[in-house]
Amino acid sequence: MLSTNKGAAYRVAVITASDKGAKGERVDISGPAAQERMEQAGYCVVRYTLLPDEQNLLEQELRTICDHGIADLVLTTGGTGLSPRDVTPEATLAVAQRLVPGIPEAMRAFGMQITGRAMLSRGVAAIRKSTLILNLPGSPKAVRENLTFVLPQLEHALGILTGRDTECAQSDAPSITG
Repeated sequence: MLSTNKGAAYRVAVITASDKGAKGERVDISGPAAQERMEQAGYCVVRYTLLPDEQNLLEQELRTICDHGIADLVLTTGGTGLSPRDVTPEATLAVAQRLVPGIPEAMRAFGMQITGRAMLSRGVAAIRKSTLILNLPGSPKAVRENLTFVLPQLEHALGILTGRDTECAQSDAPSITG
């Protein structure tokens, strides 16, 4: 379970980018998979949005969530592939103030142990204000796998980003002074 310095769970918003889902032609299962995994880990899902693969709409939703302090973490699902309509990374980069390249790099490396198709993901991670944005693939299986992989590091990342934690040093790290 998630435990934070102030005792409150981190707030999560989930955005699914899917033309067919937004039109009602397909049931979104990747967004609910992200919600379920985060709730199981003790996070509080405060918002879920299903949008078409339209960069301006994705940017607007990301700005709203980040600029109004609605969530500490935004998870996007879908729109990270090679299709001309896959624009989630571009929307994230357009609103980003700082990038966090290590997270998607690690996710792709982890995913490569499962499937070679992980190298095709263009997902990014970025910060806007005090909110972390993380692009996940559109596959519910990949969403669950990637979240399970990054969850052990997310609490610390969010603690530093939101100011709940002020120390980055690990207590079990070796001392350079002896």
